[in-house]
Amino acid sequence: MKPIVAIVGRPNVGKSTLFNRLTGGRTAIIEDTPGVTRDRLYKDAEWKGRYFTVIDTGGIETGKEDAFLDKIKNQAQIAIEEADVILFVVDGKIGITVDDQEVAQMLRKTKKDVLLVVNKIEEYHDPTIFFDFYQLGLGEPNPISAIHGMNTGDLLDKVVELFPENLQEPYDPDTIKIAVVGRPNVGKSSLVNVILGQERVIVSDIPGTTRDAIDTPFSRNNQEYVIIDTAGMRRRSKISDPTERYSVIRSLRAIDRSDVVIMVLNAIDGVTEQDKKIVGYAHEQGKACVLVINKWDLIEKDDKTLHRFEKTVRNELLFLQYAPIIFVSALTKQRIPKILELVDFVAQQHSYRVSTSILNQIINEAVQLNPPPSEKGKRLKILYATQTGVKPPTFIIFVNEPEILHFSYERYLENKIRENFGFEGTPIRFIIKKRAE
Repeated sequence: MKPIVAIVGRPNVGKSTLFNRLTGGRTAIIEDTPGVTRDRLYKDAEWKGRYFTVIDTGGIETGKEDAFLDKIKNQAQIAIEEADVILFVVDGKIGITVDDQEVAQMLRKTKKDVLLVVNKIEEYHDPTIFFDFYQLGLGEPNPISAIHGMNTGDLLDKVVELFPENLQEPYDPDTIKIAVVGRPNVGKSSLVNVILGQERVIVSDIPGTTRDAIDTPFSRNNQEYVIIDTAGMRRRSKISDPTERYSVIRSLRAIDRSDVVIMVLNAIDGVTEQDKKIVGYAHEQGKACVLVINKWDLIEKDDKTLHRFEKTVRNELLFLQYAPIIFVSALTKQRIPKILELVDFVAQQHSYRVSTSILNQIINEAVQLNPPPSEKGKRLKILYATQTGVKPPTFIIFVNEPEILHFSYERYLENKIRENFGFEGTPIRFIIKKRAE
């Protein structure tokens, strides 16, 4: 389980610049695989061997009356509640504003670790420049320049020191951990209730009614499971109206903890950008996945409806061609029993190992059918391959010149491996290494 670091503050203080600086890139794009959304507010980072997820949030403006600004404030609050460490960013050139004071008051009420980050400081010889920020009551200011990277290493040192020590799962390794994720109001809670056969979580037609991840252990056919529902019970007075852009925050930790992700899509809405964010994260984290199309009973159908819908889903989620799709109705319980059958299947595929000799036989046949490309007079040679891990299945491929192994040929090899070994429902990882012939 990775700790979560949330970056909060009012607009134009450099939150996104700091986000990109901490996560090692100029943009928040995680990968260029077609179909993976480019609009990110989260990204994984590493510092001194500690891996964590950084969340960027919208700017909090407290003095203006605007429904959208209220939603941003509410969703920043969600990020604060989800985070292990909070970075409160202020502008060192402008000084303390009313909005800074309001945000500071919000943060002082939390029980979370907060680091006050004074951005846009480029001269550190005069500490009186940022002494005023002690007034915010959040401890020692941490002066940085996010755009130039000054003092960000020292800031990261403090961040990782605050991470909780024990983030290990309490469950047996053979237990299949299932994360049920999706946008608000797609029927996650109803689906979990039907799978478990009891009213475990509150069901409401108000998006955002559900909040915390709830672990429910259960067993079936001598197999132990834990269903991690990104839904929880809270008083109606606590219900906010979440914006679509931020609801993904609630799914991150559940996905991190899982073996298999049940991604719930609404048959009425189809695949949205928010769905791509959530399931794209699961793909990047190497999780097995089942796509569950809920509310299928509400769709008017002919003999081609299911085929057309499945084709649309595949086109929208090009990076997730390996995931099985099932059409269900939590209301009528249509096909619900088959969901756990698919979970068992993809969990087995997620842990599947192939022998090195057979793997290399398949790779050699693939190379003979379609020889690798050449570049600038050099021809790529696939020398040897071996599987090094599971969850997800991970392969090292030794080649003579890694830089000329094109993405398209790598995808060709992946398709050949899938044709022969299956690996349905799970991503496959390749590690390309140079080896002398």
